[in-house]
Amino acid sequence: MTAGHGAGRRVVVTGLGAISCLGAGVPAFWRGLAAGGSRPEPMADPAARMRNRRMYLVPQADVPTEPARLAHVPLAAGPRMAVAAAREAVADAGLDARTRAGLPVVMGVEMGNAGMHEGRRADGPGGAAPVGGDTAWSPMTVTSAAVGAALGATGGNVSVGNACAASGYAAALAADMIRSGEADIVLTGGAEGPTRVGMGVFNRLGALDSDRCRPFDLHRQGTVFGDGAAMLVLESAESAARRGATPYAELAGAAWSCDAHHPTAPDPRGTQASRSIRQALTEAGLTGSDIGAVVPHGTGTPLNDVVESRVLNEVFGDRSPRLPLFSLKAMIGHTAGVAGAFGCLTAALLLHHRTVPANAPLDEQDPECPVWLPQKESVPLSGRAVLVNSYAFGGNNVSVVLAGAEGAA
Repeated sequence: MTAGHGAGRRVVVTGLGAISCLGAGVPAFWRGLAAGGSRPEPMADPAARMRNRRMYLVPQADVPTEPARLAHVPLAAGPRMAVAAAREAVADAGLDARTRAGLPVVMGVEMGNAGMHEGRRADGPGGAAPVGGDTAWSPMTVTSAAVGAALGATGGNVSVGNACAASGYAAALAADMIRSGEADIVLTGGAEGPTRVGMGVFNRLGALDSDRCRPFDLHRQGTVFGDGAAMLVLESAESAARRGATPYAELAGAAWSCDAHHPTAPDPRGTQASRSIRQALTEAGLTGSDIGAVVPHGTGTPLNDVVESRVLNEVFGDRSPRLPLFSLKAMIGHTAGVAGAFGCLTAALLLHHRTVPANAPLDEQDPECPVWLPQKESVPLSGRAVLVNSYAFGGNNVSVVLAGAEGAA
């Protein structure tokens, strides 16, 4: 699959919203990245009885308490953070009530309302005390619906579940809706709350680092999860111009592929991951020389980082030693289904500020990961565009190219 402005209208980013371990709001997110990110801490869940329970957690004071429910369904932290970040993004874009009423919502979410279900189970059979005493059946995937209901958005509601690449796919779908003329403006993003089940699964897989998330480090042991929400308002360039909106960036191209190799491991050859990058560049009308920085998938798992390093060196060739990577997960953890949206939001901010902040320090870079991770100080963003990679179980690969937009602030 590919999408790009060559296939239709140009798509720009006119609004951003975020809640992360760095705090609530996009300004707090950017300040936190510039300051070197956060550190993981143990989950507060007393039922999380497992060897490794460290996450990059949103500060409790920044987890919204509303909306408490959607119809009869109590909402856990993930959907509530999604609503708060969505409200920030549409306010940032300056969307009025009439526009919000017709707004399509396209979310990428992996674990949805898992926190509510896990709270019930921890209370025993029929227990529901932490979430309002309602024991009725409820679906897991309510995040996108909760956002639509909170905004009064009736323009269509889609929830994409492609594991840890879900919100990257959602951004590509949202851009396609605009390019094809189905919509002028789309809200896209994702959200994940703390999940005992998710942590338990990765403990069983032996895929968690007991220290911190340290992609591309020789001593990395696996990933470390984080929670939060990231939202982007995507809009046709014509619509933004009519409204007088100032874009952060242009979503210039996106492409996805599938390894068709293994249910949980990436294909060591990286053939399809490479293809998605090349097709995203083609659809953006750009070449590798236009890319000024990369926000990699970079999970800290041993094979993923080696394969992605190999792919980047293959695509960018001699430029690789001078192409800065911004290793986002080393600062906010692996945010699972919302990781792609956080990557796109970060790329928009890199373009907006024309700066790549210093990466979290490595103890010792893995020689099998020959990529450039600027440390100690930020570097100017010298290229026209930023590449974002998101990969997931099932061999899912999605690459998104964001470029500087005409009229951008």
